[in-house]
Parts: sequence; C-alpha cells; structure tokens
Amino acid sequence: MMRSAVFDPPARSDLLVRDATDADMDAVAEIYAHHVLTGCASFEEVPPSPAEMAARRLVVLALGAPYLVAELDGRVAGYAYAGSYRARPAYRHTVEDSVYVAPDALGRGVGKALLAETIARCEAAGFRQMIAVIGDSANAGSIALHASLGFRDVGTFSDVGFKFGRWVDSVMMQLPLGRGGETLPDQRD
Repeated sequence: MMRSAVFDPPARSDLLVRDATDADMDAVAEIYAHHVLTGCASFEEVPPSPAEMAARRLVVLALGAPYLVAELDGRVAGYAYAGSYRARPAYRHTVEDSVYVAPDALGRGVGKALLAETIARCEAAGFRQMIAVIGDSANAGSIALHASLGFRDVGTFSDVGFKFGRWVDSVMMQLPLGRGGETLPDQRD
C-alpha cells in the first residue's frame, strides 16, 4: 500500500530547507560537534573537521541521496541527510537518515521540516526503506520526531555503545518509502 504524504510543514517565512553547499560545512560541523561532545545521539567521540564533514557530504550525494540544511532566521540551524544503511549491494534500496539541530533551534520545527524533506526526496529517488539508528534509548526527542513521521520501532540494541562513562543503547526505527517492500524494484535497480 502506498504511504500517504508525510508531514507538510506549515509555511514559515523564517524557515528554509535547501540543499547543503560547501559553504555550509563550517556550520554543519559546529552543530554536529555540539552533539558529539554533549550527547549520545552520535557515538562519535571526537568531532570531525569541516573538511571531513564536506567529504562525508560528497559520499551522500554520490549515492543520489539528499544532504540538506535548514536556515532559520537566515542562519543554518540544522542539517539532515540520508546515507547508505550498509555497504553491501543488497542494501542499495535502503537508506539511513541523520538529523541534527542546533541547540538554540530545538523545538522550533527544524528537525521535522528537515526529516520530512529528506523522506520526500528519498522516495522521489526510488529508495524503498529508511532506517533510523537513534543513539540512546533516552533520546525521547528523536524517537518522537521519527514516530511523528510514520517510523515504527523495530527494536533496541542494548548497551552497544559506551560513551560518557556509561553504556548506551541504539533504538532502531523503520519507515517504508513509496511502495516499500510490496513490489520489486525497477529493473534498472
């Protein structure tokens, strides 16, 4: 069964979701560094440089997946992308999403607008499944965000990460894109 359209963000003159550019990578790296250093959404422990973030962006774009930023009041307030879920060819129709919002922009609809656009672009690109690997089962905001856009909880890997002196879970959520697994992929796939 075809999924109905997901979240249609309200029109806001101060929020713009657009393709990320090389010029955005300093802001993206700064947002990500905050989350790496203060939370368990990411299991990285050392923030990557803007150059490393730019290189990662190119990998996403080569996949044919989106890498987006949200501008709020004229500045980059968050970013999202969809990357390969796994490297093996059989996973080529499945992507994993990532969404990070600047701490002062949380609760303002930035994450939801970014994830909704990421979903829409991945569906348009022909991907069939989106996986969310959410760091920390206590990450209620990310879990609620994904659930609000139709992701279902498919399980938790307990104590698979160790950060800030404690064991951390990974919550797995999944969203079928387009026809999901109901039909075979296009012949060219």
